[in-house]
Amino acid sequence: MSALPKCLISAGPTREWVDSVRFLSNPSSGKMGYALAQEANHMGFEVTLVSGPVALNPPEDVLFIAVESAQEMYEILLREFKHTELMIMSAAVSDHRPEFLGSEKIKKNKFPENLKLIPNPDILAELGKAKLPHQILVGFAAETSDHIENARIKLIEKKLDWVVVNDIASNVTGFATEMNEVTLLSRQEETFTLPFASKSKIATGILKQVWK
Repeated sequence: MSALPKCLISAGPTREWVDSVRFLSNPSSGKMGYALAQEANHMGFEVTLVSGPVALNPPEDVLFIAVESAQEMYEILLREFKHTELMIMSAAVSDHRPEFLGSEKIKKNKFPENLKLIPNPDILAELGKAKLPHQILVGFAAETSDHIENARIKLIEKKLDWVVVNDIASNVTGFATEMNEVTLLSRQEETFTLPFASKSKIATGILKQVWK
């Protein structure tokens, strides 16, 4: 059995299928989560990376699990979380999924005017409920306004130890960028800002702050 601390990281978007050719998703590139996985591996963690569909190669020496939907990600993360000391939820998970309309392409003239949306599992909330005292749970708050206020609410409601606040409205720190700038908030009311830098450097800063 490995003596290395275990780090579980989620990354990328989820896809929620409408029919065989259409889905709901978001522009997450997975770059922040993959950078976290690589840097955690360099820092000596045994890393498991659970990723939605992205155009990236997983880091070497990392256990990689590919998923597609929020439900798949939920099931894998709840299973793997039992065996980890540090969980970082950087994936951009769809809050809702459409009612699935069939395994064939629906013709344009038969496509419904309105889609029924069904709530997806709240993965962070479920992880927060399951968290044991020795585990550290880190969430991301991807916000377009009222960043700190919304992140503090998420921190408390989801029972997180830390939340990473990310401004996705900016064209230099939002989805698919190479750089980032984040603020970390803790349950102990600590606040740390990591200034504009590469996502690799931001990843290192996050890991050093949340794992001491």
